[in-house]
Amino acid sequence: MWAYVGRRLLLAIPTLVGASIIVFAMVHLAPGDPMSAVMPVDASQADIEAARRAYGFDQPLPVQYFRWLVRVVQGDLGKSIATRRPVLQDVYDALKNSLVLALSASLLSFGIGIGLGLLAAFRQGRVLDKLMSAVAIVGVSVPHYWAGIILIIFFSVQLNWLPAMGASAEGGAVEYLRHMALPTIALALIPLGVLTRVVRSAALDILAQEFVLALRAKGLGRAAVFAHVVKNAAPQILTVLGLQFGFQLGGSVLVETVFSWPGTGYLMNLAIFQRDLPVLQGVILVLATFFVLLNLAVDLMQTLVDPRIARH
Repeated sequence: MWAYVGRRLLLAIPTLVGASIIVFAMVHLAPGDPMSAVMPVDASQADIEAARRAYGFDQPLPVQYFRWLVRVVQGDLGKSIATRRPVLQDVYDALKNSLVLALSASLLSFGIGIGLGLLAAFRQGRVLDKLMSAVAIVGVSVPHYWAGIILIIFFSVQLNWLPAMGASAEGGAVEYLRHMALPTIALALIPLGVLTRVVRSAALDILAQEFVLALRAKGLGRAAVFAHVVKNAAPQILTVLGLQFGFQLGGSVLVETVFSWPGTGYLMNLAIFQRDLPVLQGVILVLATFFVLLNLAVDLMQTLVDPRIARH
């Protein structure tokens, strides 16, 4: 087990280096001058060139990348062009809010999605199964940013029940949860639909296997059969759970922008508009590192749930 973990961590190094090269190249080859975007309108060309030298943008791209990579290895992601704050601090603050939002959306979508999927599988072909399938299709089909706009119109503008934007904690935990409610629902819709369909399909595959038919023939109760189905479908479901959690963390750019939720997606979107290259590079690199570690964690959980999955 530990040898496998060590190999996966070693393989993660070239993966992250490759991701850093792609991110650096895409960010720096994009049109536009980042210094011109943040300097005052009346700034002279000499001032702009001085700022470029201060951030090292006057150097060739390979030199810029090597210097940036050396700082990253030392835990320094640079300083924001727009705010002059350390990028690591900005990313850390945003990542905390994104993790809270992703975890809450995961609890909502995973709990309801797994429950609906199992319910549909054990009621295959009945009205309840068709209803759950319809709910899953709607969840997958509706863009989460569009759902967010509809939620704002209905719950914030029309009913005035919940706040539409921000993540204010001035009113304590209750106020923070009120701000988090709408983006959580919007972010949970797509994973809920995906999980419902995947869990239903996995459960139906298990129910059709001979050992389940034999258990039923022996007169085993529904609860026992249910437990066997969940246990055997768990590895497949765990894989989807890991992917969907990654989607909720990294794919929340539009949701966080719609609700002005101060997470990594909102920070990345802001960095794109401000041409804040150090922040943009830092956010993407941190998310890429998180995804690599998340995939490793999912693999390990699969091994623990189902020892038949050997890791060599």
